[in-house]
Amino acid sequence: MKRENTILGIIGGTGFEGVPEFEITRQQVVNTPYGEPSSALYRVSLHGNPSIFLSRHGTGSRIMPHQINYRANIFALRDLGVTDVIAMGAVGGITPQFTTGSLALPDQVIDYTWGREHTFFDNAVDLDIRTRESGHTEFAYPYDHHLRESILNCAKITGIPVIDHGVYGVTQGPRLETAAEIDRMDRDGVDVVGMTAMPEAALARELGMSYATLAMVVNPAAGRSDEPISMESIHQVLENTTDKAHQLLLSLSSVG
Repeated sequence: MKRENTILGIIGGTGFEGVPEFEITRQQVVNTPYGEPSSALYRVSLHGNPSIFLSRHGTGSRIMPHQINYRANIFALRDLGVTDVIAMGAVGGITPQFTTGSLALPDQVIDYTWGREHTFFDNAVDLDIRTRESGHTEFAYPYDHHLRESILNCAKITGIPVIDHGVYGVTQGPRLETAAEIDRMDRDGVDVVGMTAMPEAALARELGMSYATLAMVVNPAAGRSDEPISMESIHQVLENTTDKAHQLLLSLSSVG
């Protein structure tokens, strides 16, 4: 069940530009101490419940994963009162359970990225951050347990299969991975690979926001199929998986 006084923030990823049932009540351009977010933020209503939507890659998916201003995005959501964040993301499947077309709710992450602005504490201009004693944020379990349980409960209600675990390996991008890199991740225990879960999850934790990733498996990772990875096939899979993700979000808002 939804906790009291929560406002849901939805971060749309590749192929996810919103939910058809969104009733947009206001569009806002938010300025932050960390620069501009990827897009305007949309105040939307789902079954009468207020939510905030942000497009991670900007309008038309013009911003590459390594160029996203993750700090501005998360700060802007928090500035508008968001307490809980559901981040959508397209990923490649590494281990056998994570087949193309499936939805997954990862419970762990391994960060392979480099050079990204990954913390608020190196430029702590926000009062709430400045007054904290330490930047050593607890991050043993990066995804919020209660938010994940709410999503899994909605999956049961709607009958939509969602894999309830998984290790998300985050790569730098924008190129896709080599087969050898995927083999290494497999040895590391990674189940799915994508490019945007970090530093997004850690930044949300620094600001005290609950965060979960709903991962859409859109292709086998490099070397896991005889067929080459193509954007055409990815977009075909996205059409189906985004429909299921829409249903989950609608169910989550109605339960709330």
